[in-house]
Formats: sequence, structure tokens, C-alpha cells
Amino acid sequence: MNAPEKIFLPDVQSSPDTRFLAIQNVGVKGLRYPIQFQSADGSVLATVATIAMTVGLAADVKGTHMSRFVELLEAGRGVVSQDGLFRMLEEMLMRLEASSGRIEMRFPWFIRKAAPVSGAESLLDYDAAFIVDKQEGRYPTLSMEITAPVTSLCPCSKKISDYGAHNQRSHITLSVKLRALMSLDELVRIAEEEASCEVFGLLKRPDEKWVTERAYDNPKFVEDLVRDIALRLMKEPRVASWRVISENFESIHNHSAYAELHGSNA
Repeated sequence: MNAPEKIFLPDVQSSPDTRFLAIQNVGVKGLRYPIQFQSADGSVLATVATIAMTVGLAADVKGTHMSRFVELLEAGRGVVSQDGLFRMLEEMLMRLEASSGRIEMRFPWFIRKAAPVSGAESLLDYDAAFIVDKQEGRYPTLSMEITAPVTSLCPCSKKISDYGAHNQRSHITLSVKLRALMSLDELVRIAEEEASCEVFGLLKRPDEKWVTERAYDNPKFVEDLVRDIALRLMKEPRVASWRVISENFESIHNHSAYAELHGSNA
């Protein structure tokens, strides 16, 4: 059987562009892909990430090669570490012949937690993200983000009420740019430890009593949450810059209480 005849297909993307406008970010977004991440303790979590991969495009080039982004993911089917994300970024820039680029992976992250009294174990899910970025002429950076569900109890309600106090579930989002590697679990713990109380996937009655009383003894406004967490991050030498967001889904209003605080560490 004769081999199929080779057909020349023009490479339109690589053709010159006469508008001479460089594009800062071009690539693929909303790509869902199974990923295995290695945590700080060496354990591996299999999850599904929603991925955005972009590069800078020179002013005289018509388009980038979109298929090469997916080829990059297909080529690296192993376990991904934080160091591995830098290598993936370097490989992407080489394949796309670019001097700047960004890879963003957003995914559910699971932590196994033990209830405070019974010790009953369960998984709790968190929204998480890794972002590696390289700007032309600069070193690449790694950022990570987590959103942790917690309990917050209103100090004002506790102070003015004869009994009880209204509380709510809150979402605390921590975004940090790193100087050195840091685990997602560590970032989660900072958020949970500064809340009125952390939440669990499974609680028995003695646990429910414990978390109710823990929150009552540790009331916090939305402002308290972001300030207390910011103080923790300001003392963390591995963090270069940070952003803390707290959204409290109010139990006595049909709106949320919201606070945001950000800064850089010298």
C-alpha cells in the first residue's frame, strides 16, 4: 500500500502581521484537565483543574499556535509539584517562542480533617489555584490562592443580646505571591485559625457542641478576620505580597458583609 501523499499546509499563524500591535496575553482559557498535584508532605491529590495558558505575542506575528498549549499538558502526565510549574512555564515559553507567559490552574483541593471531640474523619473541599507568571526581562513568580469556608460570629450581636448571637458561614480568600515554596494546607490553616471557628465535613453531637461554643467564645467582625489574617501573613517570610478577602453570608440580612485588605512584605 502506497504511503499517503504529503500535502503542504500553510502556517497562517506564523505569517507576518502589518498592524504592529503586540498582544500581552493570548492562548487558551477554560480548559479542564485531570491533574495530580504533589503536596508539601509528599502526598498526591488527583483533581480536575480549569486551566488558562497564555503567552505574549510579538507585534509582527499574526497568531500563536493554540494546539501547542494542549500538547504541553499531554506531554507532562506526571505528578505536578510547585517546582514543576516553573518547568512547565519554561517549556511553554520555549514551545511558543515567547518571552512572557502565564499558567493559571484552578481546582478543588481536599483536606482530611478530624472532628474536634469525636475525632471522626472527613474530607473538606476548598477552592484553590496556582499561578506561574513570567514577564519579559523578569524572573518568573509563583502565586497561590485558597478560599476556605469558616464560621464567623457577630461581636455586636453577642454584646447586645440577652442570649445567643447570630453567626454565619464565611468564605475567606487568601492570595499570596511567594518568595519560597509554601503548601496550600498551610494557607488554609491560617484562614481557619483566625476565624470564629473552622468548619468540618462530619460532626457528632459532642463536636457540634464544641464548634458552637468555640464560635461564641471567639466573635469576629468581617474587619477582624481580614486584619488578623493580614498580621499572620505579614510575619511570613515566604510571602512577598498578599491579599485577604472575607465575605460573610449574613444570617439576618439578604446581603453579605465584605472586607478586603492587601499589602506587600519588605
